[in-house]
Amino acid sequence: MIKFLDLQKINAQYADEIKNATSRVIDSGWYLLGNEVNQFEVNLANYLQVKHSIAVANGLDALRLILKAYIEMGFMSEGDEIIVPANTYIASILAITDNHLEPVLVDPDIETYNLDCSLIEKHITSRTKAIVVVHLYGQVCWSEQLESLAQKYKLKIIEDNAQAIGAYYTDKEGVSRKTGTLGDAAGFSFYPGKNLGALGDAGAVTTNDDELANTVRALGNYGSKQKYQHDFQGLNSRMDEIQAAVLDVKLNYLDKENQRRRVIAQKYCENIHNKKITLPHLDSKKALTDCLNHVWHLFVIRCKDRDRLQKYLTEKEVETLIHYPIPPHKQGAYRYMNHLSFSITEMIHNEVLSIPISTVITDEEVDIIVDLINKF
Repeated sequence: MIKFLDLQKINAQYADEIKNATSRVIDSGWYLLGNEVNQFEVNLANYLQVKHSIAVANGLDALRLILKAYIEMGFMSEGDEIIVPANTYIASILAITDNHLEPVLVDPDIETYNLDCSLIEKHITSRTKAIVVVHLYGQVCWSEQLESLAQKYKLKIIEDNAQAIGAYYTDKEGVSRKTGTLGDAAGFSFYPGKNLGALGDAGAVTTNDDELANTVRALGNYGSKQKYQHDFQGLNSRMDEIQAAVLDVKLNYLDKENQRRRVIAQKYCENIHNKKITLPHLDSKKALTDCLNHVWHLFVIRCKDRDRLQKYLTEKEVETLIHYPIPPHKQGAYRYMNHLSFSITEMIHNEVLSIPISTVITDEEVDIIVDLINKF
């Protein structure tokens, strides 16, 4: 069986370092809000080249806290609208509705699966306060058009960077910046299966805004800046010391691992030749190994006969997943949106299939998968 993602093998690469790090935490007797979290926050901020990094409990909380902070700061209020891609994972929407804000769903670009920036302006109203961009599957979602829209309408741009840590956006002047530093704030997930994965749930918020950073930090600690003094009605959303210690080890290998993913993506794109299969698209003349705007968290193909393809690969002992089978507006959690129709989103959800890509999949396994898909 070729596993979709072999987490045991991924973590085994750094087992000694991880065990030393966790032992250090256990022996310290200090398990929350300690040196390990502080050090990881510093190292993450330095890696990204951003002013503030705040460690939180998970990726959903990262987005929830950003929006909650903007409400506390008076920039947003309940009922305000947030533009968000219709084909994202449900967490992007949950963060909005949890804060009693209104998600305004916009179809993606069929080539990149990221938010179609050309559709944004017609959805902007007097109640619009922010755009959530999702760097889906690991590919950067950013443009000068997006920046100019935000300036024109005085909107915040919030990055959902759960899947694209380490990816770069390069502007027309040739200046490159990492995702998580492009907008006003960003939410990260370090769920175990991410490119930078913890041994449980963990997340972070990044920003260059001092007030936002201080407010997010307090909100995630029961609304408290000083012990037993509570300025806000906050949450309990703190990364624990063990997860921070593990992430600090794995952060050192992130760029190397992302590059290995690019190598695998290039192998797939160069060698899969089947008219039934739509491969990922990058608008670049460079080799995929040189395209730093994608870190290939997922390698997602499309097939009109997706379910039969998945069954075929399962029978051939290749594990695949669907990211995601049901779009947010068709979920039971959002029944009031079930009547809505987003043609591109719905087509994507009906056709996408994620095939194995990770730092521990071998070239031989990649060749097997390519051969099987070509024979389908």
